[in-house]
Amino acid sequence: MHAMGMVSALGMTANEARQTLAGNRKANMVASDAFLPDRTVTVGMIPQEPAALPAHLHHHDTRNNRLLWAATEQIADCIAETITRFGRTRIAVILGTSTSGIDEGTQSYREYLHKGALPEDFTYSGQEIGAPADFLREALDLGGPAYVISTACSSSAKVFSAGQRLLRAGICDAVLVGGVDSLCSLTIAGFAALQSVADGLCRPMSANRDGINIGEGAAIFMMRRDAADIALMGVGETSDAHHPNAPHPKGTGARAAMQAAMKQAGMTPADIAYLNMHGTATPLNDSMESLAIHDLFGDEVPVSSTKPMTGHTLGAAGAIETAILFLALTDVANGATLPLHVWDGARDENLPDIKLVNAGNNHLPPASRCAMLSNSFAFGGSNAAVILATGWGDPNFAPDSISLS
Repeated sequence: MHAMGMVSALGMTANEARQTLAGNRKANMVASDAFLPDRTVTVGMIPQEPAALPAHLHHHDTRNNRLLWAATEQIADCIAETITRFGRTRIAVILGTSTSGIDEGTQSYREYLHKGALPEDFTYSGQEIGAPADFLREALDLGGPAYVISTACSSSAKVFSAGQRLLRAGICDAVLVGGVDSLCSLTIAGFAALQSVADGLCRPMSANRDGINIGEGAAIFMMRRDAADIALMGVGETSDAHHPNAPHPKGTGARAAMQAAMKQAGMTPADIAYLNMHGTATPLNDSMESLAIHDLFGDEVPVSSTKPMTGHTLGAAGAIETAILFLALTDVANGATLPLHVWDGARDENLPDIKLVNAGNNHLPPASRCAMLSNSFAFGGSNAAVILATGWGDPNFAPDSISLS
């Protein structure tokens, strides 16, 4: 990956996110009564309001696209260099989202119910799932393929394999991949209806876990084939088809996705130095994921869920949590700092004992190379695992490796 930009409850820049993950800043997890009519919920909100889009892009102006633009501007120099090198028609855009501009649509329909007419600036196209990719292609004047993957919470993990395929096929020379989702009442009410929203801050892996916190944010990467400090080594994708909104209880699909990612990377479980869990703090997810992790890694690999610091960003979660791997991998030579597992410490005796990151084990020893894995699991049993690595030598160490930084 040749660059990474991100915004989330961790901060408005990648550097702020790094400081928050290291414990030097507080994540913007806030209690809000703005999303449900009868309940205050904790959400992961970006710490500053995103700037409006440039005037010539006003027809794309949704909160979702503002978040995406805030992340994209952070890698503007790399984008400009890539355009100069390959040309605008050779750069693709693949994003993941689940909300797109639906919040603006909801607000517009509320106005319709009260006033009998939609706002003058209402545009239906802003609600379309493909809207973020259309926006970014127009904003950057790119001519390559541009589309969105929307498979709920695995959406922006799957963009990495989609980008791999475009590059391998020679359809383009570079791909902007990432994910974006924004807070809105529709999704929070939906999860509340499923009795999946936590009463306070979520507690992954705890005996007291009672659901998720919804979050918002965006992360974007420049993928190319040429060598870089950090490489995308492997992606694994599986589908349980077990239940519309519950994972397979034994974690078979989750385990298979991790195995597929390691196979593509040419790695074994012993090569993985850290694993970022999907870790939603729902009873079923944490149960099946801990089983799958224990089956493959035992209690050897440090693992943590970062959702108590970001909220569950849904369609953006895969990209944001891959960005967290990216940040950890940037200082491997001095000993990478791993994100802490934030919870109440109340171990669930029904779950296998895996190595949760704490203040005593959150620093890796200095190393010349390092690989890390991130899990993303979604409704319908859509599973994805992503492996990033640094220092593995020639980028062809793994036949399918793609440069990220």
